Amino acid sequence: MSNAPDLIQEPIRPTLVRMTVPMMFGMISLMLFNLADAWFVGQLGTDPLAALSFTFPISFSITSLAIGLGVGTSATLARLIGSGQTTRVARVATDNYLMAVLITAMVGLLGQFLLPTLARLLGAPVALYPLIDGYMSIWFFASIFMVLNMVCNATFRASGDTRITAVIMLGSSVMNFVLDPILIFGWGPVPALGIEGAALASLIAWTTTSIVALYLLKRLKGLLLLDWLRWPDIWDNWRSVLRISLPAALSNMMTPVANGVLTAVVARHGPEAVAAFGVGNRLESLSLLVCLALSMTLPPFISQNFGARLIHRVQGAYQSSIQFALIWQLFVYLVLALSAGWVAQLFTDDPEVQRWLTLWILIVPLGFGFQAAIFLSSSTFNALHQPLRALRISLVRLFLLYVPLGWLGNHLFELKGMFVALVVANALTALFAWFWMLRVQGRLIEDIQQ
Repeated sequence: MSNAPDLIQEPIRPTLVRMTVPMMFGMISLMLFNLADAWFVGQLGTDPLAALSFTFPISFSITSLAIGLGVGTSATLARLIGSGQTTRVARVATDNYLMAVLITAMVGLLGQFLLPTLARLLGAPVALYPLIDGYMSIWFFASIFMVLNMVCNATFRASGDTRITAVIMLGSSVMNFVLDPILIFGWGPVPALGIEGAALASLIAWTTTSIVALYLLKRLKGLLLLDWLRWPDIWDNWRSVLRISLPAALSNMMTPVANGVLTAVVARHGPEAVAAFGVGNRLESLSLLVCLALSMTLPPFISQNFGARLIHRVQGAYQSSIQFALIWQLFVYLVLALSAGWVAQLFTDDPEVQRWLTLWILIVPLGFGFQAAIFLSSSTFNALHQPLRALRISLVRLFLLYVPLGWLGNHLFELKGMFVALVVANALTALFAWFWMLRVQGRLIEDIQQ
């Protein structure tokens, strides 16, 4: 492996900043990817847009799988790099690309077979079935390259290089944005394909960037081997990655389930409250963008230093990240709170929706610092190859605190009580994760000293 930044010697904070800034732009481009699909398909009318919306839970499940495989890839490869096992890194990385393709292909075939049943369970009208099938039959194939893309990007991050990752993510978004209107509405000799054109644009974008990523991994990093497969070694390498990937994927998939339950609670206050809650969830993603990017760059730094048994650097990186998250999210809260009325008017003209959204802005973002601390703690546990602890944090947050306290707060004090309860749930979970992490790091230091 060549040209890999040495994350076990570089200063902690400057290195995390250098790695995180490109990821911020990469994540922004990823958000624009999804927004472009929704915006262009929306020009076709209500039915195609509704069909696209019904596909989201299915596509999000596969995206969660991709995120999990990325987490496992980054943690496994970075630890090997940090421990000096450079000759094994390329083998594990190459075997992992194959695993990502095979798993996603099998999931896609199963998804295509179960699609009518899934559409019915999601409550999609029968009239939308042809649109859903037309889109997903292409998207399932495209998802192979989407997952491969994420695994390749995780490999770059494991080596400490987030710039290439950001460029690849930006490239796929730009390509998708250019191809969407051409394939959806038609242009010159290209026929109008409607909603299927959006899926085809994604397929072309992900396939192209996957080929580019694999080429760069081979040419620049030496992390792609083109030799004969050795199945006993492949199976061992797959298991080492899946041990982290599967809990991480499950953890990601639980979040929309919990949000769905809370949405049902909010629905008791009327469609205006649901609309405000939906806008709030989108504001949440934007507000946490910086810390989400940090949560993707922290694991390779942690894993490399963990592999090198430099636990004091693991502690320093974790503590610096938590401190930054709390300070940064407090700043974000102050900005949102001071501009709450203006932000609400920006999203809607309905006075009732504005009222609920303003209330959400004044309360819920106060807990975003704690929320950022939670997923930074989970990322650190994954980086330390303790994925079940990260999964337990998600279970505690979502199903022992977030949903129950949210329901109780709404029951006792209506929607305002629910919003306050969500802040309390995040704060309690952050404290739980923080003290648990301190204990684990203390034990790691004791093990090294012995």
